[in-house]
Amino acid sequence: MDAAFSYTFPAIKGIQADKEYYVAMCPLRIIPKIFLFDEDEIPPEHRAQRILNKTRIPEITNYIVENNRDYVFSSLTASIDGELEFVPFGQDPSSKDLGQLRVALDARFLINDGQHRRAAIEEALKISPEIGSETISVVFFHDEGLTKSQQIFSDLNRHAVNTTSSIGILYDHRDKLALVTKEIVKEIPLLKRYTDRERVSLSKNSPKILALNHVFNTNLKLLGKTKGDSISENDRQFLFEFWQTLTESIVEWNDVLNKKLSPRDLRANFIVGHGVFIEAIGVLGKYLREFHTEDWKEYLQKLSTIDWNRANTEFWLGRAFNQNGRIQKNNHTIQLTTNKIKILLGLPLLEHEMNIENKFKQGDH
Repeated sequence: MDAAFSYTFPAIKGIQADKEYYVAMCPLRIIPKIFLFDEDEIPPEHRAQRILNKTRIPEITNYIVENNRDYVFSSLTASIDGELEFVPFGQDPSSKDLGQLRVALDARFLINDGQHRRAAIEEALKISPEIGSETISVVFFHDEGLTKSQQIFSDLNRHAVNTTSSIGILYDHRDKLALVTKEIVKEIPLLKRYTDRERVSLSKNSPKILALNHVFNTNLKLLGKTKGDSISENDRQFLFEFWQTLTESIVEWNDVLNKKLSPRDLRANFIVGHGVFIEAIGVLGKYLREFHTEDWKEYLQKLSTIDWNRANTEFWLGRAFNQNGRIQKNNHTIQLTTNKIKILLGLPLLEHEMNIENKFKQGDH
């Protein structure tokens, strides 16, 4: 193959299932140029991935641009339909798998895994063209006619397991609210002991009360923020004071802390052992911060007087749990639970809360 009429990448040759594959370093600036992107270009029977979800691209693009000194990308995986040649640097056994991968200019490249990263790289280059000389590793498979691309995608994702949102928060050292959430969990004794930092839902036998994502989602509601938003020092101080006051005010939580009640019995008998309660408290807390700036702690302290028992169907049936006794957590039930707590505390409902409450009372739930 004429090197002048080919793409040339430094690469390592490997063997899987008796077939050669190659790991190459590709400059970011050529990623948008060589990989097929327009879904109309690729027949459905050869498409290797789901249709591009364009709503994901800005988030990944911002990650690159905002962390251009500290971003990390895993390898792309791609198929090559066309002529290619691997030229080793030498015949010595120690270097025969190191060399150059030459690919004909008329070859077709199809991403099997990483289409959203590819699209985000294209957008990031428009904003920060200086990153074009940086590289990303690409795993290339030779696939004449692109007949194996779907199977490659299926095989790559067959054993993939998504991390939980709690682990995502635990390992996130960029997001300011994630950092503050972890500080709160570390410094408040009850949360430190009874927050599960890995799971997003707790089994009936779990020794914990809350999951880390419950605390994080509650903080989002308390501040009226979305993930990635900046937070002020005043926000941070409020969150610490809020959780300190809350953990002191829920009698059943303190019974667990003092070994008078087990986490299992808490979950079985009280709604305060479930995410629907804690996120409802987040909605309540945002309201208190806005409308009761001076006495919000007093309202939180009154939570100690409320009957949270699941046997109290008058309060919680259809809100925190359904007719089958199953806890239900979604935006609607979180708001209905918030409504009841506000009513019990003598707080007025906002207009949208009143609309939801009226529909609930009319049986439209």
